Amino acid sequence: MTVDITSFPSITSVIRMDHTHVLAVFHRYHARTPWWRKRAIVELACTALEIHAQLEEEIFYRALGEVMAGDERLAKSKPEHDAMREELAKLRAMGPRDAAYDARFMQLLREVMHHFADEETVLLPTAERALTSQLSELGMRMTKRRMQLISRHRPSAIAANTIGTFPLAPLAVMSLRALAIVHCLRPAGARRF
Repeated sequence: MTVDITSFPSITSVIRMDHTHVLAVFHRYHARTPWWRKRAIVELACTALEIHAQLEEEIFYRALGEVMAGDERLAKSKPEHDAMREELAKLRAMGPRDAAYDARFMQLLREVMHHFADEETVLLPTAERALTSQLSELGMRMTKRRMQLISRHRPSAIAANTIGTFPLAPLAVMSLRALAIVHCLRPAGARRF
């Protein structure tokens, strides 16, 4: 069986989707958020950032390095990832009830947004011009590698943290709606009120 590489999103699209996902997770965090939800949001954001950084370094930066050898904009990306990993470790070492937790998370948000902006305004457009014929193949490689990395990061923990990032009220409403739908789908003779 052959794989149609063109059916995969380009690597630049995958990176932009990652950025959107991480920012959506970040925006669920508020100072008034319950501590358990803060923990889930932080864990999900940290895992997503770790996987994203590793994928970029293994696949995207290497491919881009072949066409941008010695470029200072690309050269600063790996040290920014290393600094981010240090911040993630510090954040994970703290508890959500720690007075500095909110400030550290907001600082991480600012640094990540700056990094994403640099990539989206400089590196991704450069890649789209310089790696045109490789974008889908690199997107496929990134997608396959992501699956490997997710399997190492305990998919059940990722799922639990994803659920934990949402407020309880909407989850309760969705559960009640799901029960109502199931009730309506049952044959009339099997329904009990």
